[in-house]
Amino acid sequence: MITPPEQVPLDRAFFDRPVLDIAPDLLGRTLVRTTDQGPVTLRLTEVEAYDGPNDPGSHAYRGRTDRNAVMFGPPGHTYVYFTYGMWFCLNLVCGPEGTPSGVLLRGGEITTGADLARAHRPASRKDSDLAQGPARLATALAVDRALNGADACGPDGPLRILTGTPPPPALVRTGPRTGVGGAGAGHPWRYWIDGDPTVSPYRAHAPRKRR
Repeated sequence: MITPPEQVPLDRAFFDRPVLDIAPDLLGRTLVRTTDQGPVTLRLTEVEAYDGPNDPGSHAYRGRTDRNAVMFGPPGHTYVYFTYGMWFCLNLVCGPEGTPSGVLLRGGEITTGADLARAHRPASRKDSDLAQGPARLATALAVDRALNGADACGPDGPLRILTGTPPPPALVRTGPRTGVGGAGAGHPWRYWIDGDPTVSPYRAHAPRKRR
């Protein structure tokens, strides 16, 4: 049986490139999350690039730590972190090994396994917001730190990235990253598919008030 082109896994060479080339190229790709209950698939509609030591907004800007060590490993693996004491976020490691860049998966359309995604996110009001935002995306796909370092290029891993169907270039938009402040605030490294209802609203960085 011949595998349809859109269902072919992206190989490691796809991720072994500059992160600013990879991020917009991930739009329209298919993310497959395999769970014990069954698969959930998602079409990526929104991402953000983080360029390691060249980017004050990156977790790897100040060097390697136990938390970000996966980012310094081979490309095509997942970097999962916990934020605000409540949420997980899912990233894909990019660039050659030792170059800690990555792409945050910010939003997508659940294409199969919607019942499972709803069970993971029972507070969701409609299917278009099941994975609208990085925390929602990770929750809908049952992503946690156990998946940190998973090989997204493997043939049968818990997370895989398939070729999917990239959007026409005219529909790809770029702008400032959501919630990033300081020296990284001005980077237009957020990419999304124009007009897609699963893209999350943009929010500028709001400094936390000290109590």
